[in-house]
Amino acid sequence: MKKLFGTDGIRGVAGQSPLDPTTIHVVGLALAHHLGDSPRVLIGQDTRESSEWIAAALTAGLVAGGATVESAGVIPTPAVAFLARAHQLSAGVVISASHNPWIDNGIKLFGPDGYKLPDATELAIESEIFRRLAAPTHNSQLTTHNCLAVNEVDRAEYIRSLLGAVPGLSLDGQRIVIDCANGAACAIAPQLFAELGGTVILTHASPNGRNINENCGALYPGTVAAEVIQHHAAMGITFDGDADRALFADENGKVVNGDAVLLLAARDLAARGLLTNSTVVATTMSNMGLEAALRRSGIKMLRAPVGDKYVLEEMLATGAALGGEQSGHILFTGRSTTGDGLLTALLLLDILHRSGQTLAQLTADLKTFPQIIVNVRVREKRPLDQIPTVTAAIAAAEAALADSGRVVIRYSGTEALARVMIEAESEAQMHLHANAIADAIRTEIGV
Repeated sequence: MKKLFGTDGIRGVAGQSPLDPTTIHVVGLALAHHLGDSPRVLIGQDTRESSEWIAAALTAGLVAGGATVESAGVIPTPAVAFLARAHQLSAGVVISASHNPWIDNGIKLFGPDGYKLPDATELAIESEIFRRLAAPTHNSQLTTHNCLAVNEVDRAEYIRSLLGAVPGLSLDGQRIVIDCANGAACAIAPQLFAELGGTVILTHASPNGRNINENCGALYPGTVAAEVIQHHAAMGITFDGDADRALFADENGKVVNGDAVLLLAARDLAARGLLTNSTVVATTMSNMGLEAALRRSGIKMLRAPVGDKYVLEEMLATGAALGGEQSGHILFTGRSTTGDGLLTALLLLDILHRSGQTLAQLTADLKTFPQIIVNVRVREKRPLDQIPTVTAAIAAAEAALADSGRVVIRYSGTEALARVMIEAESEAQMHLHANAIADAIRTEIGV
């Protein structure tokens, strides 16, 4: 079982283990070793104040391990995956904690094919990290925060690839609000959307190292929804800190999540004969209403574990052309190797452009079951099936809801949280059982 890598790389509080300088340096050494002779590695980062020194510490370890390192500076996660593949590099690395607060950070790894590394490879790298940290020669080997000389990568190639996915798209006559979350989207969105015409209102596009995701971005979609009403806009788009996912708001200020995007994209691809096997891959968190709406359109929905890398694994195994998460990670095989919020936004805008309808009109028939997610901060991630009071609360909820709801309990792969998700026809039952399970977890292992 992996101890360092979660569902989206290594993540924690910047400056504390495993994101202390020594461990980061060793991560670079271990990665360089696993990449073979004279590897070339691209590093990108988000706007957190810690990203610069973490990139420098990682670069030092990579170079000590024999790698050549190129820097893309502040850039979205999917751009690093794209450039690593386009330039046949040995790996791409992103310094980011995505939607987490500014005090956190992380290290995400992509292979030369642009895909996130498989679990087995991450486990092998992790084992070497622990071996090196245990060696006496590494216990006192701290790296400095001075950046090594690296080559600057031109990100215009990534922008051209995005525009190439939506030939003929024009926003002329439209007003769009874009929330950059004070994150990596700030480096791309202004130039990208300037190419499409229309009136684009950029918000939360002034990062200062500590305001990333602060009451903005995909973690707070209500912010862009309110801004749509304020500016009388046709639509709102909001990204997370590293811009690998996007959420939306329609012209009425209603939040439109990843489930709705999956529905619109699936119907559009199906109408054009591009939805392989008439199948969409979602996750255990996607609403039953999405499944019902897809079924009405003759489309089958498969569920994968939470995490876009697991959605992608199921897509590749089944040949599905579309998959994603309610949180806004949407995957289009053949277009991107990972979730890409900017690409998702453009493809959704293209669907609206070709249909001549508004976002509210296209999502009007998506009727969702009441759903609640309760996050419980935990001090340890003990297997929940080994905690009798928790299993009893879960069993009671499942028996009460039967076929009229769903119970999904899991640990976050990126934070010290247990997530309790209940979906039910009855809101009273939903709240009752969600609170009961959350209380049981809080009592046993809560902070």
